Amino acid sequence: MNNKVVKKGIMVCGHGSRDKDAEMEFSLVAEGLKKRFPDLPVEYGFLEYSAPNIHMGLNSLINQGVEHIYAVPGMLFAATHAKNDIPSVLTTFEEKNEGLQVSYGKELGLQEPMINAFQARIYESLGLDADNPPAELYDTMLVVVGRGTSDTQANAEAAKLTRIVSENMGFGWADTVYSGVTYPSVGVGLEKLIKLDYKRIVVAPYFLFTGRLIKRISGYVDKIAKENPSIEFINTPYLRDHEKVIDAFEVRVRDIMDNTQSSEEDLMAIFKRRLAAGEIDVHHHHAEYQDPATEQAHSHNHDHSHSHDHAHSHGNEHSHNEHSHDHSHSHDHAHVEPHSHGVYKHIAHPLGPRTMIGEGICCCFMSQFPQALLDEEMERINNGVQGEALAHRK
Repeated sequence: MNNKVVKKGIMVCGHGSRDKDAEMEFSLVAEGLKKRFPDLPVEYGFLEYSAPNIHMGLNSLINQGVEHIYAVPGMLFAATHAKNDIPSVLTTFEEKNEGLQVSYGKELGLQEPMINAFQARIYESLGLDADNPPAELYDTMLVVVGRGTSDTQANAEAAKLTRIVSENMGFGWADTVYSGVTYPSVGVGLEKLIKLDYKRIVVAPYFLFTGRLIKRISGYVDKIAKENPSIEFINTPYLRDHEKVIDAFEVRVRDIMDNTQSSEEDLMAIFKRRLAAGEIDVHHHHAEYQDPATEQAHSHNHDHSHSHDHAHSHGNEHSHNEHSHDHSHSHDHAHVEPHSHGVYKHIAHPLGPRTMIGEGICCCFMSQFPQALLDEEMERINNGVQGEALAHRK
C-alpha cells in the first residue's frame, strides 16, 4: 500500500505590470500567504510584462518537490485573464509535467474580507476609524473606479460593489466609473457626477496594486479638482496588501484545500470544457516573460500622429473575432507583443474608451476603433474643444 505523502505548494498568479512598484506590491501577497501557510512553499508569477512569470513560479515549486499545486488568481473579478489565460498556462504546464496535479481556485470576488478591506481604505482616506465609523456620510459622494474589461459580468461586479459599500457606509450618492475598456470612463464620469453638486467626493479605485492606470486616475482627479476648487476631492488608496486582502487570498486557498469551491464547475473545469468545445482562442504567448530592455527595443510609440496603418500581428493569434479594422495608424507597430484583450462590442460608446484616445491606451484597443472614430477624436484633441471629455481638454 502506497502511503506516500504528496507535497503541496501554493502559486499566486498575477497579471503583471510595466510598473516595478506593482511587481513589488504583488510579491507582498505571497509574503502574507507564507505567514498563513508556514509549512507550504509559496511562489508567485505573472502572465505578462513582469518577472517571475507563471512558469518560473511553477518550476520553482517543482524544484522544491511539490507534486500538487494550489493555484489562485490574483484577480479581483473573473474576466478573460482569470477565465482563459491563466487556466491555459496552468493546463499546458500540468500536461508537460507528468505526475503533477494543479488545482485552480476562484478569483477574489466580492468576499466579505475584500469589501471590508475596501471600506477600510475609504475610511482611512477620510481620516475616520474603520472600527468606529460614523452612522452615515450623506454629505459625501462615493465614486468607485473599476478596472473595466470586455467581460460584462466583471463590470457588473464592480457596480455591485459600489452599491454594497454605499449602503454599508451611508454615502449620499454613489456611482461607478471605469479606467479601462467599458464606460463611463473616469474623466467623463467625473465631469457628469460633479453636476450633482456634492461638495465632497471620494474617488476610490478598486485595484489591488499600483500601475499606470492608478497614476492616470490620480491625474484625472487632480485635474478636475483644480478646475472645481469649491469641491473637496479625496483620493482613496488602492487595496495593496491590506490584512483583509490577505484574508481573502487565504480563503481562496483553503477553498481548494477543502474542496469547497461554491460552483459546480471551478474556473479550470469551465476553461477545459470550453476549450474542448472550441469556444476559446488561447493566447499562448502569455506568461513568456520578456526582458524590459528587449521590449523597449520594439518601441511602442503611442504618440498617435495618425495615418493609421495597423498591420498588427500578435503572432497571428490575435484575430479580434473577425474584426479586421483596416486601420492605418502609424504607431510604429511592427511588433509581436505578449498582450491580449477581448473584443468589446461598445468600443465606440461616446463615454467609453474613445475618451482616452491620445493617452497611450493599449494598442489592442486602438486596433478595434473604426477609422472614422479615430479621426473624429483626434480632431477634438487637436482643437481642444471646451465641453468635451476631460481627457480631451488641453
